[in-house]
Amino acid sequence: MRAELKHLHSPDIDNLKEYNPQVTDDFGFLLQVMAGPKGEKGEESFDMMVVTPKWLMNKYGHSEVIMGKHYVIVFEYNYQNLYNRLQYEIEAFEEKNWEKIALKLARLGHWEFDNYKD
Repeated sequence: MRAELKHLHSPDIDNLKEYNPQVTDDFGFLLQVMAGPKGEKGEESFDMMVVTPKWLMNKYGHSEVIMGKHYVIVFEYNYQNLYNRLQYEIEAFEEKNWEKIALKLARLGHWEFDNYKD
């Protein structure tokens, strides 16, 4: 079984394809990557922050220690580059079942079902 990038969504930005940050090298936003089993219906959300180095510096300052989990660092916003890189990363995962793939995807973004118990 393989993973497939279904689509990208952000609650912070109405249209990711046409987004133009006011300051091209200083922005950050929540990105919800919707992925699921390749060729099948269904998707789950993997959330990450898309940020620039300047945004990190302004938010946290020089004295902070930042763990990079669930961050995508870009130097400028380019929707197609972002989509292509995420697609490449996501569609490289192959496992026996979706849960194992989702656990790997959770390294990239916070999985909506992480730590879920029936």
